[in-house]
Amino acid sequence: MHVQALDASTINVLANIKRARYAAAVSVTQDGVVAAWREMAACHAAACAALERELGERHGLGVSDFEVLERLAESEERKFRAQDLAEAVHLSQSALSRLVDRLTRHGLVERCGCEGDRRGVYVVLTEAGERRHTEAVPTHRGILARMLPPSMLTTANNRLG
Repeated sequence: MHVQALDASTINVLANIKRARYAAAVSVTQDGVVAAWREMAACHAAACAALERELGERHGLGVSDFEVLERLAESEERKFRAQDLAEAVHLSQSALSRLVDRLTRHGLVERCGCEGDRRGVYVVLTEAGERRHTEAVPTHRGILARMLPPSMLTTANNRLG
């Protein structure tokens, strides 16, 4: 992945957008790998903060909530085996279980057993979950388009071809 070259002051601006403030300013370094890493981390932090804030305010969803709904909506049968879903959204199985409990309480997903494996559990997107996801997609995409460096978007679009 290619990361747009930004200087430390630009990274600090990204990291301090609106209410998302990060106390440690990025220092200027001669090491390009470290600078790229810090740039990516600052961009990620700023984007996550904006997503968390706006998805929460507009749709009552956190970043991980949205990502789970997104993965379920993208899947052909609107369901995912819990173990595979945890891996796909970069959560531990216990963290995913707590998140799924919360989404279940709100009627956005449900759990069901796997026919072939009594230990396996599927997480299934409900109609209410599909509606909430559909409503939140424009917010999510708008934030990403606004927060990610143009070179990253260009690279991603080129890969999708």
